[in-house]
Amino acid sequence: MHAQIVLFDGFDPLDVIAPYEVLHAGGTASAGAVSVALVSAEGPRDVVSGAGGLVLRATAALDPARPGLVLVPGAAGRVGEPDEVPDHDAGVERPWRQDEFIPVLLGRTLTTELPALLRAAMDNPQLLVATVCGGSLVLALAGLLEGRHATTHHQGLDLLDATGAHAVRARVVDDGDLVTGAGVTSGLDLSLYLLEREVGPQIAHAVEELFAHERRGTVWRHQGPAPAAL
Repeated sequence: MHAQIVLFDGFDPLDVIAPYEVLHAGGTASAGAVSVALVSAEGPRDVVSGAGGLVLRATAALDPARPGLVLVPGAAGRVGEPDEVPDHDAGVERPWRQDEFIPVLLGRTLTTELPALLRAAMDNPQLLVATVCGGSLVLALAGLLEGRHATTHHQGLDLLDATGAHAVRARVVDDGDLVTGAGVTSGLDLSLYLLEREVGPQIAHAVEELFAHERRGTVWRHQGPAPAAL
């Protein structure tokens, strides 16, 4: 399985680094069954995160035709709602600042080629799309999650619902070819679950033990009887 982790201006570093390390370790533990790369919509470039100006380098362009996994992180920035959200419908890419609100950073991805590439990725039956934290909101704002079950950071669940998605208050949600993680540290749980699902539980357990991290909660799936009120 080849994993492409997407970088965009203002990304959250932990949303990227945690899955990258887990998947890379999974590749080692599986004798090369997993590979991972950092990519961007624009191709190879240095991409500045929204946390302290940390720079990571995308080594390739996101390729929605390549089988495997595409993982979309969220953004890091000011928490809350800006007084005025810029109009992104004009399709004009605007410069960004380190102190911007997270909804603005997520919305700015709509002015790039990323939404079209993600649409193509979701249309590819050989690709699994995953998100961490606000990454699901990137998909939702692009109109790609209508009718799908997904999660995001707890502060963004209402916005996720407003886009037509079915927001689920769970740490990891498996909706078939879409697997989403909640808050920032859920990237560890999400990527370990992806290893278990796509490569096998023994590989996932070996990486879990290496990182001394025990996954939390039950992976939510739209299966089985609906629970009665508790």
